[in-house]
Amino acid sequence: MPISALRRALLALPLLALPYGVQAAENPSVVVSIKPIHGIASAIMEGVGKPVLLIDGASSPHAYSLRPSEARSLQEADLVIYVAHALEGFLEKPLATLSGDAHQLELADIDGLTVRAMREGGAWETHSHDHEGHDHEDHDEEHHDEHGHDEHAHAEEHDHDHDHDHDHEHDHAHEGEEDHHHDEGGIDAHLWLDPANGASIAKAIATELGEIDPDHAGTYQDNLKKFLASLDALGNDLNTQLAPVREKPFVVFHDAYQYLEAGFGLNAVGSITVSPEQKPGAKRLHEIEDKIRDSNAVCVFAEPQFRPAIVEAVVADTGAHIGTLDPLGADLPAGPDAYQNILRQNVGALVDCLSQS
Repeated sequence: MPISALRRALLALPLLALPYGVQAAENPSVVVSIKPIHGIASAIMEGVGKPVLLIDGASSPHAYSLRPSEARSLQEADLVIYVAHALEGFLEKPLATLSGDAHQLELADIDGLTVRAMREGGAWETHSHDHEGHDHEDHDEEHHDEHGHDEHAHAEEHDHDHDHDHDHEHDHAHEGEEDHHHDEGGIDAHLWLDPANGASIAKAIATELGEIDPDHAGTYQDNLKKFLASLDALGNDLNTQLAPVREKPFVVFHDAYQYLEAGFGLNAVGSITVSPEQKPGAKRLHEIEDKIRDSNAVCVFAEPQFRPAIVEAVVADTGAHIGTLDPLGADLPAGPDAYQNILRQNVGALVDCLSQS
């Protein structure tokens, strides 16, 4: 069969479902940093292609290191979507080396988004870079093996040939990390946790994809309409679930949830640490214990990316319950429903824990 005829025959075949990270050649190559944003991008791209997800599982974007295969995906991308360097500092250098043809969408800069400043002082701690009074001993012991989770266990075989390089990159990723975390004008970068921001993010992604791939612009807009309708219905449902516990006070592990609090009118009263990479000192832990007692906080919420020992120590003599919140959806599958499922999971955790009083 002539090559041209064979090519026509192949193009006529139905498009097979591709796993995440694999792109059909004719579709735009899109790379997304974290699962909740990847979920939105997946919903907008449904029927056209599947974006590549960089951080899956329980790895933290605050101190991540790219594998060689992930670095290649970035170099081949038509569009890279991320929140802000305040959150994904590990992307700053790789993004600076992308070709001029690659589009970058930094969500913190899009129109229609509510961006909040980091909270300062008292129960929310002061956001300084000197970390005075914080105990950095046993720093690594407070983390799970962030770079040994399932997503790395299934790395491409040839990636293992680069273990030394990967470790070297990881070491450098931590150099100066304090200059990135929660900085960039003092914004709180966990902005996807407000469903109103999720809607704005979806609109920006659909617009950007339509410009890059005008042949599918109509599909992107149709998918956007479906996503927004789904999100609106979900917001109503979650508000109903939260109504009985909306006023109950709680403390979080690190200050990552003010968008969720604002979006649903919740009553968080403090965080244990300003950044998950910092182990709070004894003085800070005593302050939080006092805050839990003084505010009658019902729950203190841990996070799956970090061991719960600190949370257990803080609540031991307070009578507060322990729950788990996860802004990244570590245990949830990636895909077009991931964003909504992350909101459902966190609201469910809030309702379950706060209902215990």
